[in-house]
Amino acid sequence: MRILFLHNNFPGQYARIVKYLEGKPGIEMVAGSLATNRQPTSIRRIGYKPHRAPGEGTHFALRFTEKAVIQGQSVYQAFMTARKRGWAPDIILAHSGYGDSLFLKDLWPDAKMLSYLEWYYNFRESEAVFLAPESIEDPHLQLSVRMKNTVFLHDLVAMDWGQCPTPYQKSQIPKVFHDRISLLHDGIDTAFFAPDPSATVSIGGRTFRRGDPVISYVSRGMEPMRGFPQFMEAASILHKERPDAHVVVIGEDKIAYSAERPDGRTYLQWALETFPVDPDRFHFLGKQPLEMLRDVFRVSAAHVYLTAPFVLSWSMMEAMSTGALVVGSDTAPVRDVIADGENGILVPFFEPRLLAGRLCEAIDAPARFVAIRANARATIVERFDARDLTKAYFDLIEKVANGRPGGA
Repeated sequence: MRILFLHNNFPGQYARIVKYLEGKPGIEMVAGSLATNRQPTSIRRIGYKPHRAPGEGTHFALRFTEKAVIQGQSVYQAFMTARKRGWAPDIILAHSGYGDSLFLKDLWPDAKMLSYLEWYYNFRESEAVFLAPESIEDPHLQLSVRMKNTVFLHDLVAMDWGQCPTPYQKSQIPKVFHDRISLLHDGIDTAFFAPDPSATVSIGGRTFRRGDPVISYVSRGMEPMRGFPQFMEAASILHKERPDAHVVVIGEDKIAYSAERPDGRTYLQWALETFPVDPDRFHFLGKQPLEMLRDVFRVSAAHVYLTAPFVLSWSMMEAMSTGALVVGSDTAPVRDVIADGENGILVPFFEPRLLAGRLCEAIDAPARFVAIRANARATIVERFDARDLTKAYFDLIEKVANGRPGGA
């Protein structure tokens, strides 16, 4: 079976299934990704490069669509040579919504397509309206959000089957497509992200271990989408109320999903000026390897995960897998996995003082949360273990490739 993976930052969500398929007899894998992608991969990768950015005169609601069309065109051109040489995939696994797979059914009409459906935008439930309710009256935002789904809708029509990782994410997709979408998460490496009571982590010349007053926060970027302003306000409160508490932040000082600040500052710069913290007890580590991420989870008294209604981060479930106490936002994507008081703690997104209070409790009374930590680990092992889900994923791939995704 010839499998073509398409992801602009490959391997992305396909990392686990690629590793699972390596060495399997009869499997040939090729990946397509942006030529600028430097993520390591063990399989052949063909790069594509959009020839231009969207035009300045393009209608504001169509700029995302034009960018996706240009990207799709670059993919088509990059794989035209392979088609001329007679190469064709049996199945295309494509990360949807960004244009990469937009024209591949024209290039290979007989290939099956299994689309990874990450996020469909709904205006009234959009992160923009959640974070700024007054924007619900903004007609420009309404147009932009609605039109942002244009490419995603093309992918929904072209796909032979779809895969969506969580119930909340699937609920955002129009129901007319639901009977062609499997609910299947890409999985968590529970063998790697496992508890270790003896774990230590060295930060700023100090060694931390389980039982120390350490609070962790992890995000690709420091931004409103992931509740960074609320977290920093809570961290400031925590530092005032607990003079021994340390805060560890992993991620990059950048924007991944939200809009840039109009004043030109990053959200980290703004937050450090707005919410004073003790610099000796605030540790911003930037991007870190997975081993460091795991060990920070292992020693944390609590791990904070806040998100607007959007895609659920792997990091939250990775923290749970290590047995960390996750204090998360009481928002729909988090509730897909965490039940308050059972396998984690939920707090309102916009109440940093309440968040700080729960963090103080986690530091002061760790014995109270032992069962919650154990339940967090059990949730991930039982529902999201990559060893189980990659097997189910391969089964789905075979079924779609053979034209029977909904059958036995």
